[in-house]
Amino acid sequence: MECNTSELVIDSGSLYSHFMKVTDQRKKRGVRYQLPTLLLLIVLAKICGEDKPSGIADWVHGRKEMLLKVLQLKYPRLPDHSTYERILASHAPEIDKAVSGYLGKLPAVEQAQIISLDGKTARGTITAKDRFGVHLLSAYLPEAGIVLKQLPVEKEKENEIVVAPQLLASLNLEEKVVVGDAMQTQRALSSQIVDAGGEYVWIAKDNQPKTREAIELLFAPQKPVRGQGRPPMDFVTAQTTEKAHGRLEERRITVSHMLNEYMDWPSVQQVFKLERRFTYASSGKVHHEIQYGLTSLNAKQAPPPKDYSNLFALSGALKTDCIIVATSPFVKIKQE
Repeated sequence: MECNTSELVIDSGSLYSHFMKVTDQRKKRGVRYQLPTLLLLIVLAKICGEDKPSGIADWVHGRKEMLLKVLQLKYPRLPDHSTYERILASHAPEIDKAVSGYLGKLPAVEQAQIISLDGKTARGTITAKDRFGVHLLSAYLPEAGIVLKQLPVEKEKENEIVVAPQLLASLNLEEKVVVGDAMQTQRALSSQIVDAGGEYVWIAKDNQPKTREAIELLFAPQKPVRGQGRPPMDFVTAQTTEKAHGRLEERRITVSHMLNEYMDWPSVQQVFKLERRFTYASSGKVHHEIQYGLTSLNAKQAPPPKDYSNLFALSGALKTDCIIVATSPFVKIKQE
């Protein structure tokens, strides 16, 4: 399948143009299909939910007439699943680089402020012989719904701590805010982010017991001291309410910088208590949760009234549907 690029205008910033930079490692003899075209077909099928080479081949065959016309393909015979499988297996690093390069230039990516770290085990990869499956750590932009990059996590999920520094080292963190679940709440990772020009927002749980205990104690109700009244506090509180997905969510955030000089944590500027109350419309049930955390953002950068609670709610509590999934989902497609 050859794409007649001589008659097409290729945008220099398009995904196809980035795929044209991928070195074709195949032997020239017997090659019928241009590599950029194959990669483009893989991406289109993957966005439409195909996660196996056979599914990609079926998706392409099902749209044969349209693809032949739109891409002006010279060779009408479409490749089978083995072609896609070989391409993905042999060109993984360069595919990763090409897709990341394309996504990095998108306006939505350049303008996005928040980078969220999230680890997930790929669906269908846990078997009787492999109880861990394929676990991936992703860096994605919740504001844009775009995954920037993913790296595989070997065996135990706790190895996300090892993979996270590698993942962030490959990204531009300048003026970005990195959020993640409690597993990412690590001193070394915090230093790495700040040194790269970024900021962090972490949730403190049982993996950092002393940090969590100190923050929880700070926000605990204070008993007045006889003759002195209640101790002075610098607490600032804000509250937001959102109604979506069949539920009403009320968030109340309280922040303080009173622990900055006492906490053994790199570049910490504020700690917070986040209270979330969910009321479900269908059942009327109410769920309440409290989280404690810390951030390198100061009060001027992120004052509570400026949708502060939503930013912290993203840390370890956000679920999103990504419209573009980069790198590993292409490369780590289930083999047959």
